[in-house]
Parts: sequence; structure tokens; C-alpha cells
Amino acid sequence: MINDLVMKKRTSFSFTARVKNFQYAVSGLRTALATEHNLRIHFFMTVAMMVTALIVTVSTMEAIALCIVAGLVWITELFNTAIEKIMDYISIDREPEIKFIKDVAAAAVLVAAITAFTTGCIIFIPKF
Repeated sequence: MINDLVMKKRTSFSFTARVKNFQYAVSGLRTALATEHNLRIHFFMTVAMMVTALIVTVSTMEAIALCIVAGLVWITELFNTAIEKIMDYISIDREPEIKFIKDVAAAAVLVAAITAFTTGCIIFIPKF
């Protein structure tokens, strides 16, 4: 019986369920933006990057590179936020293992931000 339900769930498509999934994702993004200071910084920097790209007229390939690195920063920050919340849920105590997990997740954001900054410098500096 359970296998039948699992198979049915995997094979049936529901447009309503897809819309609900999209709504959950938008809700998560809204909540993260409302509660996470770093995401608001990333939002501001993304808007600044887009305005600068419009002002200096970047090429299509440069715009693609900027979109990819901006998306990379957003994705890593959202995963970092989720990981931090999970770790806080597991334990509020300062345990070395949890600190390590949180630090590595934060390092991923740092690497993504450095990559985005470097890409932005490569694209924008010659245009000024």
C-alpha cells in the first residue's frame, strides 16, 4: 500500500502542487530577506551591480557572468542561513562540531562573494 502511494505520488503531476511549491519558495525568500541582515546587504549589492551594468552597458557575456556570480552569492547565503537555523535547532550550546559546520557554510558565502567581487572588478574597472 505504501509503495502504491509512493509510486502514485511520483508519477502524478499536479499544477496546483507546483504553484504551492513556488509559493513556499517565495515565502522562504521573503522571510530570509526580512530576517537576515546579510541577505539585505546582498540585495543592495545586487541592485547596485544591475544599475551599474545598465549605466556602463555591459556585453551579453558580461551580463551572463554577473548574473551567475550574483546568483551564486544568493544561493550560498540562502544555504548558509538554512544550515545555521538547522544547527541552532539542533543545539544552542557552543559545540565544536556545530561551530565547524557553521563556519564552513559561512566560508562558502565568503568564497562566493569574493568570486562575485573579482568578476565585477574584471568587468567594471576597465569601463571606468
